[in-house]
Amino acid sequence: MTSALTLPTGSLLASSWPETPSGSQPLPFELDHLLALRVPGLIATRRHIHSHPELSGEEFETASLIARELSLAGLRPRMLPKGNGVVCDIDGRPDGPVIALRADIDALPLTDVKDVPYRSTVDGVCHACGHDVHTAVLLGVGMLLAQLADIGELPGRVRLIFQPAEEILPCGSLEVIEAGGLDDVVQIFALHCDPNLPVGKVGLRVGPITAAADNVTVRLTGPGGHTARPHLTVDLVDALGRLITEVPALVSRRVPANSGLLLVFGHASAGTRYNVIPSEACASGTLRVMDRDTWEQAPKIVAQVVQDVIAPTGATVDLEYLRGRPPVSNDSRAIDVLTAATVEALGPEGVAETPQSMGGEDFSWYLEYVPGALARLGVGRSAPNIDLHRASFDVDERAIPAGVRLMVQTALRALAAVR
Repeated sequence: MTSALTLPTGSLLASSWPETPSGSQPLPFELDHLLALRVPGLIATRRHIHSHPELSGEEFETASLIARELSLAGLRPRMLPKGNGVVCDIDGRPDGPVIALRADIDALPLTDVKDVPYRSTVDGVCHACGHDVHTAVLLGVGMLLAQLADIGELPGRVRLIFQPAEEILPCGSLEVIEAGGLDDVVQIFALHCDPNLPVGKVGLRVGPITAAADNVTVRLTGPGGHTARPHLTVDLVDALGRLITEVPALVSRRVPANSGLLLVFGHASAGTRYNVIPSEACASGTLRVMDRDTWEQAPKIVAQVVQDVIAPTGATVDLEYLRGRPPVSNDSRAIDVLTAATVEALGPEGVAETPQSMGGEDFSWYLEYVPGALARLGVGRSAPNIDLHRASFDVDERAIPAGVRLMVQTALRALAAVR
């Protein structure tokens, strides 16, 4: 049980972190005192999840842990159909609106290289994107809001969404939506760790804050043959080289420069022997674009450019273009809520501007159905090589109570704003 976990030595929760950050407002009904009591357990839970990561689609133990913790808080969590995600409503006054808070819970296929007590115990799997922090924050929010609901001071319903499979396609957010996760929801909010911001800062932006992200796989086939006689066959290695060098540049010339389109191949393979021209070759990568209109056109553009480049080589082309996720586009009213909540939770200095990134986030699919916003939670950077999606990624754990305070205030402000 996570409640039996103890805070390991070396916690980054320094005693200098106050219960109420400078310039902020206390949480209502002495929730700051309850948060202070809960923080060691939340950090222990984050470290347990970090030590026992699960890949996208396989988050069964993580989901069970979440459900147990929510049940201990007196809530009634329900599993998603596959059993690898959790949705939990905190029922306040029945005449109030429903707002949702989302955390993603999956890990990445990376080998943890950190020398810490909570290093991953699973070979080749690592929480290198902060989803363990997102989960711990939302658990803390649930515990505090459950207390408000118990005393009749929660002015509506708050839905906690612990979502699987954010890192893969098809996206886990679509599973949540299909399972009714957005039923009756009028606004939705989420946090994402940002190691470029210090603890106590929150990155906010109206409009697009991430890029669209799709997967592209191109398979080339031909007769194969001897490297002494390439003229008698199709030289697939040459064709593959043209594909990975020419297509990205040409695609970017078919769209406006300010659309930010970026096609990068991360994998390429062909052949097994130095003197044999292979009969198969493959390249796969991601297409990212900042502009929604260009994203809509991208599959057709890529298909045409690939055909144009490969046609002279004689290779047969099989293009798989897998739609990923549109850009996350933050609603202005939702950002107003987050801004006010940041000031209340962390003080006026907590608000920070943040640029649109080329990263993708499947939180965007929720925003296709209801308005909302994603904020970037400062988690500090203690070394230049600690960044998202790197096996060395880690956080300053003081970000956990900061995130809890922010999302509690966000929930309360959102419920009050849409009444």
